[in-house]
Amino acid sequence: MSTIGAYFRLARVGWVLVREGVVSALPTEDMPPAVGFAKSMLEPLARFRAKKQARSERLTRAVDRLGPSYVKIGQFLATRPDVVGVDWAVDLAMLQDRMAFFPTDAAKNAIQTSLGRPIEDLYTAFEEPIAAASIAQVHPATVNGKKVAVKVVRPGVRQRFAHDIEGMYVVARMQERLMPSSRRLRPIEVTRTLEQTTKMEMDLRLEAAALSEIAENIKDDPGFRVPTVDWERTGRDVITMEWIDGVKMNDVEALRAAGHDLEKLAEVLIQSFLRHTLRDGFFHADMHPGNLFVEQNGTIVAVDMGITGRLGKKERRFLAEILFGFITRDYMRVAEVHFEAGYVPGHHDVAAFAQAIRAIGEPIHGQPAETISMARLLALLFEVTDLFEMQTRPELILLQKTMVVVEGVSRMLNPRFNMWKASEPVVGDWIRDNLGPKRVVSDVKDGLKAIVKLAEAAPEIAAQTGKFHQELVHMSENGLRFDPETAEAIGKAEARHSRYGRLALWVIAAALVYIAVTL
Repeated sequence: MSTIGAYFRLARVGWVLVREGVVSALPTEDMPPAVGFAKSMLEPLARFRAKKQARSERLTRAVDRLGPSYVKIGQFLATRPDVVGVDWAVDLAMLQDRMAFFPTDAAKNAIQTSLGRPIEDLYTAFEEPIAAASIAQVHPATVNGKKVAVKVVRPGVRQRFAHDIEGMYVVARMQERLMPSSRRLRPIEVTRTLEQTTKMEMDLRLEAAALSEIAENIKDDPGFRVPTVDWERTGRDVITMEWIDGVKMNDVEALRAAGHDLEKLAEVLIQSFLRHTLRDGFFHADMHPGNLFVEQNGTIVAVDMGITGRLGKKERRFLAEILFGFITRDYMRVAEVHFEAGYVPGHHDVAAFAQAIRAIGEPIHGQPAETISMARLLALLFEVTDLFEMQTRPELILLQKTMVVVEGVSRMLNPRFNMWKASEPVVGDWIRDNLGPKRVVSDVKDGLKAIVKLAEAAPEIAAQTGKFHQELVHMSENGLRFDPETAEAIGKAEARHSRYGRLALWVIAAALVYIAVTL
């Protein structure tokens, strides 16, 4: 029955997208003629005012009508330009995660339920909300005379998202079935990633843990920090943290009036992000200017750690080798790294892929560094990897998206910002430490640790292998059999599935008849 509900909810989504002119803005190049015909039939249904608006405005109005879940879905798809295209990703990234406030009493109830204590025992003062997003809203409060920020999850948002994600799964399955060429983008896996990341974002204990981990990683880094967490007043539905007094990084005039060195801020921001990525393998993946504050002493403070990204040691090495290959114009090495990492299927020709990479890399060396757009580079890279059936790598896509955002913030502060020059000290140090002699020592240490773990697990592995062998022998002699309860359960499930399928067909048929009669 939930699938039927998903279809009806998708029908509403489709109608809103048509009415707000989003469907009429969809590209039809390289699509079957039937798609263009359907688009032309739907265009007259769009609101008159929508036809005069820019595509980003149409998206914003549609998402506002659809509700909080679709704000989050849109923001997630903005991190996947490989799926929606670079232009649409840019528009989706402009979606403002601003929603109406929910009542303060509801926030207090959520806090008391989550922490198991009366609100008066937790805070000496608890004020009205100052900011509200799709998942939570923020209240100023006071603890022992000290001002804090209290973030509270929106009531009912988990249930609403659980319903809306069902529709996303339906669309993903249809996409894989009807558009085989899209399977390399793994739409079902993309939806699963969206579901998992959003569920994690709805558990504020995990955001608190992310803040704590990054704080440990960067404790000796200059010019960048994150708020401290009040763990006593933090639970699944609430996080209490240090109040940040500073200027938002998107207010350039206020930063300039406060006497901050904008060029220095841009440099610190990009270098901090690269340290977190390459050195720590753990980075803030939502570093838009609204989440960045500058304190009076010039320190950048990053807030809202709901979305984070991780890179393993192997991925960091591949990333560094690819970057180094572009810098040194060693395109064959860049191509070889893609194959070694398994990013490109092995049946393709390495030399042909290197030729395609050269088509991206050579224009870089003919331009001033400050004019090179990371977004444009990513667009070219996605076009090339599409030709060579490169499988989607979610962790790299999230990294690339964040890099584009951070570069954009840096250039907002300094229009002539040279990202490559600012990156060189961090990237150069990391390459020297991890792609030279130190890498061999590190690999030997990792190998020794793996050998020790294998030796410790050897008795258990031997016991499991013996048990598995006995089960195989038993199956070969007696065959694979279900016990009566299992067989009966399978039969009931199959019958129930058939009933739901017939019911769905009747509902669809009834809806079509109703439409035919009323029209």
